Amino acid sequence: MNDMRVPVLVEHAPSPSAPASPARRASPPSASGPRIAAVRCALPPHRYAQHELTGPIGDLCLSPGADRALLHRVHASAGVGTRHLALPIERYARLGDFGRSNDAWLETGLALGEEALSGALREAGLAPADVDLLVFASITGVAAPSLDARLAGRMGLRPDVKRIPLFGLGCVAGAAGLARVHDHLRGHPDDTAVLLTVELCSLTLQRGDSSRANLVAGALFGDGAAALVARGGNTDGGSSGSGSDAVAPAAGPRVVATRSHLYPGTERLLGWEIGAAGFRVVIDAGVPDIVRGHFGRHLRAFLAEHELTVDDIGTWICHPGGPRILSAVSETLGLSEDALDCSRRSLAAVGNMSSVSVLHILEGIRARRAPEPGTWGLLLAMGPGFCSELVLLRW
Repeated sequence: MNDMRVPVLVEHAPSPSAPASPARRASPPSASGPRIAAVRCALPPHRYAQHELTGPIGDLCLSPGADRALLHRVHASAGVGTRHLALPIERYARLGDFGRSNDAWLETGLALGEEALSGALREAGLAPADVDLLVFASITGVAAPSLDARLAGRMGLRPDVKRIPLFGLGCVAGAAGLARVHDHLRGHPDDTAVLLTVELCSLTLQRGDSSRANLVAGALFGDGAAALVARGGNTDGGSSGSGSDAVAPAAGPRVVATRSHLYPGTERLLGWEIGAAGFRVVIDAGVPDIVRGHFGRHLRAFLAEHELTVDDIGTWICHPGGPRILSAVSETLGLSEDALDCSRRSLAAVGNMSSVSVLHILEGIRARRAPEPGTWGLLLAMGPGFCSELVLLRW
């Protein structure tokens, strides 16, 4: 991995002769905006404790006899207790080239995607034919036709279902995908939309690559899929879906507003270098500095447009990028010690599952005791670009 310096971000101000831009005003929250009706995750059956993976991953990435001190430090400090892998760990040494890894992504991804999507629709009291929009996100494999197109026929989605396959967003895609679902449902309030994310991060591990970035990825990332069902505001009076005769209004939060932000000059901080061996991870150590220096200011400005402050947010759903990222978010926002506990629990239980993680956290919140009605929530993530996505929720 190339040695990179953290770029200095320059805020673009208007020239002295240019008139000041009017302040952006938030639209008032709609009482009948899109609502999250269900979230369901699917995890591969191959579950390992972190200490069980340290040796085998070292065998894959390091040359025989190499010093493993860094490997052990990275695994011990990742904040991960257990992870699920797409394949049994002993099969990774036999994957060979990128083509075989991608074949495994497609086969396992289809199975997990179907499990997550069918479970979420069942929870929402809907059938596959009730889905009007399917947004699909993954950054750990590629296929054309895309995985969502293959699932449509396999699961019985309507031939006229709208599809938006997303690639390149990485960890931020869970939040960005939900934001795009919100955009669609604001304009189509009678529709039902689904966000499906499938991330098999273990299949991108580079064999024979002893770089720090590859070792960090091997210590941090896990595999899984998640599906979220959201319904437009006109569907709250009941269900016209074919999956149930009568469905009560969904108890999940409404999506009130969203915000996307790109940070200029940071394109090399996070992402992939794509070559003959597949996806080689790029993780720059300067990401937490960008979070501390800029992310908090943009988040507070977004909340202020809705006459809210950080203290008004009762539920935080923050992508668990790793312990250093969570600490940077907590510090820059001045959060209480337990504000990001849901993120830390998710990281410990399943690792960083890229775009799946924020949906895994949201599922966990729904499975426990839901926040009190009226509680504000903020779902947030960061990813390649370098970029951030904010999704304002209200229960």
